[in-house]
Amino acid sequence: MSVGARVGIGAAALVLVVLAVGVWYVWKRPLSVYAAFNRRTLAGAGLTETTADSPIGKQAFWTGGAGPTLVLLHGAGDSAGTWASIVDKLVPRYRVVIPDLAGHGHSGPPDGPLSVGQMLSGLEAVLRQGPQEPVIIVGNSLGAWVALLYAKQHPDRVARVVLVNGGALVGERSDLSLMPKTREEAAALMTQLRDPAADPIPGYVLDDVVREANAGPIARIYAAAGSAGEFVLDGKLGNLAVPVDLIWGESDKLFGLSYAQRMMAQLPASRLTTIPTCGHVPHQECPTRFRASLLDVLMMPPPMPPVK
Repeated sequence: MSVGARVGIGAAALVLVVLAVGVWYVWKRPLSVYAAFNRRTLAGAGLTETTADSPIGKQAFWTGGAGPTLVLLHGAGDSAGTWASIVDKLVPRYRVVIPDLAGHGHSGPPDGPLSVGQMLSGLEAVLRQGPQEPVIIVGNSLGAWVALLYAKQHPDRVARVVLVNGGALVGERSDLSLMPKTREEAAALMTQLRDPAADPIPGYVLDDVVREANAGPIARIYAAAGSAGEFVLDGKLGNLAVPVDLIWGESDKLFGLSYAQRMMAQLPASRLTTIPTCGHVPHQECPTRFRASLLDVLMMPPPMPPVK
């Protein structure tokens, strides 16, 4: 056998090994692969990743586009890439800023209990970078909680807030855990977060949901749950000086419409837009309809307090 033939066979074998490793990784770590793909999509939309210094470690965020600053905050256990499906229509109109919340994605701290206060501190560090005009903050789930906390503490820095299936009130589903222990528990949890007609989630992905929930940021948030009470805003939203829109996937059973209505009863200036047949993370489950709803909301004047 010639040297060239042996080299060719060796190269082919190497390719097969690489492909096998890639298939194994996709099978064992599909959520990591999905997150990496989404980050590549952010880069493809013209955003760049950078970091801000903070007392809890470097805070990673993506930024790009021009115009008013629009900040997108993800939910627990997620990262900046969760917004990848909608950013292409935002960057022509806004300077988009998408942080990895503290302890998520590429943001510190890398270990230990993870409190809402740390996530607020991380966001403050990110928003000290760049232009200092009032920003628009869109937050999903945990990100909605952080958005309200920031708006309450820095009303001069926030033009308006958009809450997406989340907020800063005590939840109504204490029976639900975001830390499933088995594939079956993960599947049951997903039925509470997604529309019943949504495509089923493959078993190997559910297995990774279990792994990530019990070894990633969600487990660290649960470890800091004792400090969460000081950041709950039940009965404290009446003097919020920032107008609030709510965009709600109607099929969400973790934070149902009754939760949105509880917030609206306390908020001095709020407005609700719902998305039928869509669940807790509408920018992933139904990105086209969510993006249209978000752009419609942002084109409207902010909600005003009712005339007394």
